[in-house]
Amino acid sequence: MLIAAPAFGEAIDIKVAAQVRDLGGSAKTLSVLLPEGSRANLEPVAKVFTERTGVEVDLQEVHVDQINAELMLNSVLGEARYDVALPATFGVADLVAAGAVHALDGFAARYEPPGFRDPMLYQEGDRFDGKTYGFQTDGDAYLMFYHRDMLRDPEEQARYADRFGYPLVQPETWEELDRQIRFFHAPEAGRYGGLLFRTPGYLAWEWWVRFHAKGYWPLTPDMTPQIADDPGVAALEELIAITDCLAPETSSLGLFGNWARYAKGDVYCNIGWGGTQKYLNSPRSLMRGRMVYGPTPGGRMGEELLEIPYFNWGWSFVISAASTQKELAYLFALFAVTPAMSTLAVRQPDGFFDPFRNEHYSDPGVEAAYSKPFLEVHRAALKGAIPDFYLKGQSEYFQTLGRGLDKALQGEVSPKMALTRVAQQWQLITSRVGRERQIQRWARLRAKYPPKARRLLRDIA
Repeated sequence: MLIAAPAFGEAIDIKVAAQVRDLGGSAKTLSVLLPEGSRANLEPVAKVFTERTGVEVDLQEVHVDQINAELMLNSVLGEARYDVALPATFGVADLVAAGAVHALDGFAARYEPPGFRDPMLYQEGDRFDGKTYGFQTDGDAYLMFYHRDMLRDPEEQARYADRFGYPLVQPETWEELDRQIRFFHAPEAGRYGGLLFRTPGYLAWEWWVRFHAKGYWPLTPDMTPQIADDPGVAALEELIAITDCLAPETSSLGLFGNWARYAKGDVYCNIGWGGTQKYLNSPRSLMRGRMVYGPTPGGRMGEELLEIPYFNWGWSFVISAASTQKELAYLFALFAVTPAMSTLAVRQPDGFFDPFRNEHYSDPGVEAAYSKPFLEVHRAALKGAIPDFYLKGQSEYFQTLGRGLDKALQGEVSPKMALTRVAQQWQLITSRVGRERQIQRWARLRAKYPPKARRLLRDIA
C-alpha cells in the first residue's frame, strides 16, 4: 500500500501526474539513465507514472562507477540521449561546471509545494553555486556493520577486557575499531578482522573520515591543503597498518563483491551503505539478523567525541542539459521523489535506493527491507552527516587522492610523500579551476558541516 502525503493535502504524486497530462505529455517517451542496481527501484515508479500520464519511461542502466562519465560524455557530444539521469551526488558539481545538467529553480518555483523538501534529511548535494540542480533520492550515509555474535560473545568479551583493560563494546573511535579488528583477526581459525574497501576508487572515503577524526579541516579557509601534515600522515599510516588484518580478498573487491564476501559470516566488521544492508538482510545472506550497526568512527578531542558520520555517495535525479523535453523530465523527477513514490522505490528489496525522507522510516515495507535497528542508526547518521567535497573539480581532487593513497598502500612511496604530492596536485587543481571562487565554495561547504564538527575541527597552525 502506498503512503499518502498528508502535509500537502491532495497527494502530490496525483497532482504532478495531472500536471503532466495538462502539459500534453501523453504519447511521449522519457529516457532515464540510471545506475546498475536501481532498476528495481524505478520500474514500479515508472509503471505508475505511465499508467497515470500515458508517458512511457525508457530505463537505461550503466555500471555504478560509470554513470557520471556517461552523462558527461553525452553532454560533450551534444546528444539528447537522456532526459533524466541519476548520477552519484558527489559528481553533481562537476556536471554543473561542464554544463551537462539543467538548473531546476524555475521549475521548482512553479511546481514544488512549499515545504516539499523539508522532510528530506540530506539536501547538501542538491545545490551548487546558489542554484538547485538535483533531487536527492538515495540516503547514502557511510555506516559500519559489526558481527553481533563476535561482539557480544561473553568469552570474547572477557578475553578482550583481560588483554586490553577495556570492555568489548561497539567502537566509537578509529583507534578502538582498529584494536578490535586486530583482536578478532585469526586466519588460522577461519576468522577475519574486517572487510574495509582497499580499491583505489573507494579508498579515499575511509581515509577522509579517519583524517577528519583527527580533528582537522582538510583545507584551510584559503584552500591550502592540510592533508600532508602530521594528522593526515598518521591517518594514512593507520589505514595501511590495519590492512594486514582484513580478509585477503579485500584488495580486489568492488561494491557487490564486498557484499557477497561479508555475507559469508566469517568477518568481524564491514563498511558500507543502506544498499549493503539490503543485501545482508536478504535470505541469501548468512549475516541476516546477526549484525550491530553504527556510524563511521570518530575521534577524541579532549573529553569530547568528534563524531564523523559521512554522506559520500547517493544518487540524485538531474535533468540533462541536452534534453528537448526538460519540463516533462523535471515533472517525472518530482513525481519520483514524492512521499508515496519514493517510499515505493525505497522499499524494493532488490533495489539499492535508501531512505532519505522522514516518511520512509515509518513504512512497514521499508522496515522489512532494512530492519528497525538499522533504520535507527541510518536516520541519525543521515541527519548528522558531514557533506562530501562538493566543489568544482571534485572528481579530480578525489581521484588524485585515491591514486596517492593507493601508491602508499602498495609501498611505492611513503605516506608522507604520497600526501605531499597529492597536496601539490590539489594546489594546481585549485589554481586551474579558479582559486577565489573555490575559496567561496569551500567557505559555504564548511558552513554545512554539523555544528559540533564545526566547533571541534581546527586549522593547523
